[in-house]
Amino acid sequence: MTDVSFLTTWVLPAVFGVPLFAAVATFILGARWASRLIGLLVPIVVFVIAVLLIVATADGSVVVAQIAGWPGGVSIAFVGDLFSALMLAATSVMVFTCLVFAYSAGLGMDRWFIPSVSIMTAGVYGAFVTGDLFNLFVMVEVALLPSYVLMSRSGVLTALRSARLYLIVNLTASTLFLAGLGVVYGVTGTVNLAALAGLGIFPVVGIAVGVIMMAMMLKAALVPTHSWLPATYPYTSPAVTALFSGLLTKIGAYAIVRIISIVYEPGQLITVIVIAVCVASMIVGVLGALGEGTIRGGLTFQMVSGMGYILVGVVLAGAVGMAAVVFYLIHHMIVMTSLFLTGGSVEHEERTGVVGRLGGLAKAHPIAAFAFFLSAASLVGLPPFSGFWAKLGVLTAAVDAGSALVVVVVLLVSVGTLMSMLKLGTGVFWGLPKGAREDEDTPSDVTVVADTTAGRAGATGTAIDIAAAVEAPPMTRWRPFLVFPGLALALLSLGIGIFPEWLLDLTQTAGESLNDTAGYVTAVLGGGS
Repeated sequence: MTDVSFLTTWVLPAVFGVPLFAAVATFILGARWASRLIGLLVPIVVFVIAVLLIVATADGSVVVAQIAGWPGGVSIAFVGDLFSALMLAATSVMVFTCLVFAYSAGLGMDRWFIPSVSIMTAGVYGAFVTGDLFNLFVMVEVALLPSYVLMSRSGVLTALRSARLYLIVNLTASTLFLAGLGVVYGVTGTVNLAALAGLGIFPVVGIAVGVIMMAMMLKAALVPTHSWLPATYPYTSPAVTALFSGLLTKIGAYAIVRIISIVYEPGQLITVIVIAVCVASMIVGVLGALGEGTIRGGLTFQMVSGMGYILVGVVLAGAVGMAAVVFYLIHHMIVMTSLFLTGGSVEHEERTGVVGRLGGLAKAHPIAAFAFFLSAASLVGLPPFSGFWAKLGVLTAAVDAGSALVVVVVLLVSVGTLMSMLKLGTGVFWGLPKGAREDEDTPSDVTVVADTTAGRAGATGTAIDIAAAVEAPPMTRWRPFLVFPGLALALLSLGIGIFPEWLLDLTQTAGESLNDTAGYVTAVLGGGS
């Protein structure tokens, strides 16, 4: 086996520590080029660490860093397996591309932006490698605290209102999490995930962990707790929306997968609940997307639908279902971030995200149109994109599990996703130019923001209102790069679809490890790798 001693000493804790140090450094430096450079270097460093971790765990090994040398089950443990490594790699790519977009949109000029993003990503990366529930709670809160700042930085009333709702929802989820955590510790005397392996069969533990799962479902925006997502994410800047889509809801998804795989046994009531929630999320999400009249509004509902696709595999056909979960999660992060970035480039250039105010932009924005086409086709699940393999994995797991309901819902919702993407594509890029539309096609409730407010938002590249003009930020030398991040991710999805074997092999190994957690438990409690 590969020598992983260097991973257990400093590299695993570094995925949390490096972004925190970067946050301090960039705050001291202020809005300078050095801060923007540091912001880009951090996800590169994390990506390198993730690749090293993938190499070390590709055979199913588990790497553990026991902080301060305390024994397993007592110490705070940073744990890296193939699932963690793949999530670190995917999120670091998302962060890098979102930062390039944000800089081109003028957000790099805000001295609070880069430190806030650095702290948020520290929490996200830390959540992926933590080995106990309390530390998971801490990491989630570390990620959420700066997100409140990013959500409300513009000072515009609509943004502040959405930030208030966002704060209330997440505080509610955190309270639920702590309540469940207290019961778990009171009953078992531990919050170490490995020590809780299989204890979900005991009613008190199962219910207490179920409360934690409810909190994570709320953070992941699964039905019926999804309504806060479309009421908040579209009301901040396009760059921040893209960041949130690729990071924050995915913490909830990751936690749900990790907790179910370790704590619960197949066939428990929780599995039935998860299937019902996932099926409802797929259906409600795609119906909501069909009814939306804005770019980010429609995409936000697609996030709700996608979370159902991701998590339904957790309770389907063992290792096959788990492998489908990992592959779909990575695919969804790439494609949704690409769509949000591409849509954001249109909003910045056209000063609106309302579909009724757009149309016929393919000639003016051919690169954005091409990027949208690629990502939309992947989201629908057309070959040869990553979405085809992702949905094939979910369907295979459903067939193996004998779940006709999931098979039917996946196919029907895929048709709904196609209709939703056609609506967005024709409305924004390939439909009639906005000047050729009838006045009644524009939503009657669309309002235009006053010039003074628009000017204030433009200084930070922040969206004013989902139903109003998104003012373009000041011209900078980064401006041509607005469209390239979304295109790069779309091409990455295409590349994965054409050459899927390497990722399919990795996700298969990750799925087997999640299905059989004996290696994870032994490594953590034994204190080694």
